Amino acid sequence: MRKWSVFIMGGFMVLSCRQISKSIDETINPIDSVADKQKPVTTVSTTTSTTHSVTHQEGESTGFLTDTLKLLQAADLLRKLPQYAGKEIYVYSSASFFDDGRIFIALQHPTNPKYVDNYQYEKGKWTGPRPEQLSVKEDIKNRLVPLSQMSFINVCRIGRIYNKKASEIEGATPVTHIYVNIWNNIIQWFPNTISGSRERYLIEFNTNGTLKSFKQR
Repeated sequence: MRKWSVFIMGGFMVLSCRQISKSIDETINPIDSVADKQKPVTTVSTTTSTTHSVTHQEGESTGFLTDTLKLLQAADLLRKLPQYAGKEIYVYSSASFFDDGRIFIALQHPTNPKYVDNYQYEKGKWTGPRPEQLSVKEDIKNRLVPLSQMSFINVCRIGRIYNKKASEIEGATPVTHIYVNIWNNIIQWFPNTISGSRERYLIEFNTNGTLKSFKQR
């Protein structure tokens, strides 16, 4: 009997230690916390040497992503920025479009090709430039495309195609954020997935915003 008592008491002690250890671990590394559920949208493009990350909190949707006239107006005002008068505009690394009417875009500096500036479009006007801090290892030329190759009309095409496909999938929601990643001077559009309550699909777009592929994952 004494041997069994010692064995049982030892078992309780081991179990208690494990529970205490688990409690401490969960306090330090909380799982599924409220903060995790409320993370803002993050656009990340990664190179072999550096990571370019842009984080923005989404606002109320206004239909901007599928509004041809508003997107054309934003592009026209960008081209009319005085510092780019008579010059080709080059987009660097990424550009983000939000359905609340905002755009975040990085452009090569108009006079110094080694520099990059950030611009923001909101409430019908552009603000900036804000200098982008770059690593000496950053290959700027590799991450550039002319603005003429990244027409804002393509955003509208993508938004409409995405929303049409989403409307056919149970539990899927309309797109609220469209962004582009530039690598090897090639444009890649995102998002590239549509998630419903029962199914998930991969969706890819061509450079001009037309549908490239759509298949269930």
